[in-house]
Amino acid sequence: MRPNAKSKIRNQKPKTFRAKFLDQKVKNLSGVVAAAFTPMHEDGSLDLARVPQIVGHLVHDRVAGLYVNGTTGEGPSLTGSERRAAAEAYVRAAGGRLPVIVQVGHNSLFEARELAAHAQAIGADAVSATPPMYFRPAGVGELVACMADVASAAPRLPFFYYHIPRMTRVELDMVEFLRQAGGRIPNFAGIKFSCSKLDEFQACVEFAQDRWAVFFGYDEMLLSALVVGARAAVGSTYNFAAPLYHRLIEAFERGNLPEARRLQGLSVAMVRILVRYRGMAGLKAAMKLVGRDCGPTRRPLIALTNAELDALRSELDGIGFFDFIHA
Repeated sequence: MRPNAKSKIRNQKPKTFRAKFLDQKVKNLSGVVAAAFTPMHEDGSLDLARVPQIVGHLVHDRVAGLYVNGTTGEGPSLTGSERRAAAEAYVRAAGGRLPVIVQVGHNSLFEARELAAHAQAIGADAVSATPPMYFRPAGVGELVACMADVASAAPRLPFFYYHIPRMTRVELDMVEFLRQAGGRIPNFAGIKFSCSKLDEFQACVEFAQDRWAVFFGYDEMLLSALVVGARAAVGSTYNFAAPLYHRLIEAFERGNLPEARRLQGLSVAMVRILVRYRGMAGLKAAMKLVGRDCGPTRRPLIALTNAELDALRSELDGIGFFDFIHA
């Protein structure tokens, strides 16, 4: 084959691939996606035997997908081998019933690439990545270069950048990121936008149009995100309160804003309580309170004591939590 013919074929591959993967189910998700917990034993070791039951509950609750090894899954606190094991457990338990997005971000781009390649090999539906957080990208161009490196290790899967600046301290313009990433990452599919800046989220949604997905990541602000164009959201409380959010979305789509505001108000009250109980620790404790126990958090996060668990139960009961989380 002539050298120029080889070059022509190489140049055609990204275009052909893009047309193929953009029709996949992950980019077109709508509704709520559960940011899955990583179940643990009391000593902090993984308890992956619980995963099938957790996934079964989420299927019953009609969540749209699973986001594994993210913030809720304590991904940054897990070893590489643990992250692989957790990803395998969730992909196996989902069994094609729910799409699984695996978060592979790491301070080492080499490790992130290996995690991405592993996610593709085990049959995950997409990968996502936070940026390096210790030596942070200096600008949008460098961030895109880092994410292109990670995404290239799983070329058959849609890739989503995970924007969570309160944790990563990478506070760059996401519209400009979309502009550059769309042309430099062949399998780029969008952003998981876990930031409370609704004006920037709206700008991203309007710039992305139907080319890429922009998933919203603040459960307590879902209604506001729906107003400015959100179609799908990824969050922690969807693990145990998905029915509440289904009703919220349905009320919004019917144009019943008073009811949608009332339901979002319940979400706000719930989240405010959970935050007072150390956020992640409170979230995992809530799973125990609803019969979906996935164990404690791992250090440096501190799990709730029995007394705190009782107090949390009482506060949640006071806002009707154990009633409104059911269908």
